[in-house]
Amino acid sequence: MNDKIERAKREFGKIYNDHIERIYRFIYLKVNSKEIAEDLTSDTFLRVWKKYKGGKQEIRNVTNFLYQTARNLVIDYYRKKGKVRIVSVEETPLSDPKVDLERKAIQNSDLEIIKKTLQELKEDYQNVILWHYVEGFSIREIAQMMGKTEGGVRVLLSRALKTLKTKLS
Repeated sequence: MNDKIERAKREFGKIYNDHIERIYRFIYLKVNSKEIAEDLTSDTFLRVWKKYKGGKQEIRNVTNFLYQTARNLVIDYYRKKGKVRIVSVEETPLSDPKVDLERKAIQNSDLEIIKKTLQELKEDYQNVILWHYVEGFSIREIAQMMGKTEGGVRVLLSRALKTLKTKLS
């Protein structure tokens, strides 16, 4: 029995290490708060651990399960709170500290505009853009996460980008 638990801990530790940064970034870009993103990321991994250690039902696609759990927690957060805390771009994990100040100011300004505009999009549009362009998931992987066909995801991504471009102009 202890061997089974120890093996589960090791396997879950690898899952955690492989996904923590991506899940945190996904949540952070949705909630714009470092503290809330940390809390929701912890909750995500806690829920997945409970499901994982239970072992009654196999998790076929861990990445998919993590993102679905994170997505659901973000939805629950907004249902409960109904408010968004605006965070300065300096706190953004996408900022590069090596960039000179003038360039950084321009970069931060552009990033802030994109973040605000992205939040105006429908949730599916936000997710598909973040998963494809920020997280680097393939169309096939996104289709699995969203329960859609690859063609449907391509259309969704195209519409999301078109909407984002229109709002940015």
